[in-house]
Amino acid sequence: MRGVKRKAKVVVGGRAEGKALISSQPITFFGGVDPKTGEVVEEGHEIRGERVSRKVLIFPSGKGSTVGSYVLYSLAKRRVAPVAIINTKFDAIVASGCIIAGIPLLIVPERSLLQIRNGDVVRVDGRSGRIEVLGRGSRSRKRP
Repeated sequence: MRGVKRKAKVVVGGRAEGKALISSQPITFFGGVDPKTGEVVEEGHEIRGERVSRKVLIFPSGKGSTVGSYVLYSLAKRRVAPVAIINTKFDAIVASGCIIAGIPLLIVPERSLLQIRNGDVVRVDGRSGRIEVLGRGSRSRKRP
């Protein structure tokens, strides 16, 4: 379904495009994501082993330590950060990290994400609050 568009609340502006990586579980960046590689390393996490690098990372919200903000910044400095983050709930840790890292962050109601699947190519416009599916991926859908 090419061209699906959704309107979101912009927390951190910017524009990005990448493949969607979706988790229905909150993510902790401190201890849950390797700051050198961008790999999700949290034991038992549904996207463990996936890399957030160059992805539009979609998950409900952050969890854990405030150090997670600095991990997001570290990921950006090493060029292994997500190109954008979409959450369904505002989280100050994720927001702070996105601000200092320059990662677009949008907040949307969960129902707005129902048409986005893992691997879809997604464009995020943090100026207008638009999220657009440009092309379908081949991976199964996980609901945040």
